[in-house]
Amino acid sequence: MPRISAPTVAEHRAAQMRVLLDAARSLLAETGRPPTFAALAERAGLARPSLYQYFRSADDLLLAMVEDVFPRWSATVARAMDAAPDDRDRVVAYVRANLELVAQGEHALATALATIGPTNAVMEGSRAMHDELVRPLGDALQALGARDAARSAELVNAVVNSASRMIEFGTPLDDVWSSVEELVAPFLDRLADERGDAQGLR
Repeated sequence: MPRISAPTVAEHRAAQMRVLLDAARSLLAETGRPPTFAALAERAGLARPSLYQYFRSADDLLLAMVEDVFPRWSATVARAMDAAPDDRDRVVAYVRANLELVAQGEHALATALATIGPTNAVMEGSRAMHDELVRPLGDALQALGARDAARSAELVNAVVNSASRMIEFGTPLDDVWSSVEELVAPFLDRLADERGDAQGLR
C-alpha cells in the first residue's frame, strides 16, 4: 500500500485530487490547451502512472475539471450574496462577485473548458451553473418587487456579460465597476423605494 500523507486513504486521495485539479487549472490558464498527463504529472510532482489512479483518460480529466470549475464559481457568488445585508445589496454582490471572478481569470478558464471539454458535459455544466446563478438573483429581484424578476435577472446578466468582456479585453475592474454601478444602482434604488412605498415605510 503506498504511503499516504493524510489520516485516511480517502482524505489522502481527496487531497491529491485537489493538487491535480489545481495543477490542471494552472496549465490550462497558461496554455489555453488541455493539459497532457506528462505536463500535469510534472506540475503536480507525481509520477505519470499515478495519474491513472485518478483519471482514466484525458477526457476523464477534462470532465473532472468541468465539474470542479462551475460549482466553485456558483459557490463563490452564493457566498457573496449571502453576506449582503439586504436584497438590494444581494443583487450588487451578485454582479460584483461575478466580475471579480472574471478579473481573476476564472471566466477565461471556463471559456477554455467550454471550447475543449467534452461537449455534453460542458453544456450540462454551463446550464447548471447558469441556473444556480440566476435563481438567487431572480429571488432577490422578486423580493425587491421587480415586475418580471426572470426577465430582469437576464438583463442584469447581460450587463455582467458585457462588463466581463471589457475586463477580458483589458479594462481595469474598478473602471468597469464604476460604469456598471451607474447602470444598475438606479434600477435597484427605484425598486427598493417602490417597495418601501408599498409597505408604507416611506
